[in-house]
Amino acid sequence: MPPKFYKHKLLLDEGIFPRQSLRRINSRYNIKHIKHDFNKGGIKDREVYEIASVQKRIIITYNIDDFRKLAVQSKNTGVIGVTYGFTPDQLDTKLNSFLSKSSETKFYGKYTPLSHNE
Repeated sequence: MPPKFYKHKLLLDEGIFPRQSLRRINSRYNIKHIKHDFNKGGIKDREVYEIASVQKRIIITYNIDDFRKLAVQSKNTGVIGVTYGFTPDQLDTKLNSFLSKSSETKFYGKYTPLSHNE
């Protein structure tokens, strides 16, 4: 039996599309964008991670190498690393499917990859 739907709290990193272009997940989940909602474009990865940790949000990022190292440092946040090449609609569909099948705690305290092949 799949887990009960949980409304994940997400933080989109600077390079990710604005949340308005990701209509499915924007309507189903609690989403903020580090640049467009918090006006924090250009801040260090550590600062993005700290904001996510304080707000208990899962970071969605293309910056896989840097955030993978940070991912295990707190149980209050986690990281979903997205490979390049998704259109907004493809990313929206893939993330929606990925998140909707996940429990409340699945992503916290770790790095989780999301690629075209998953």
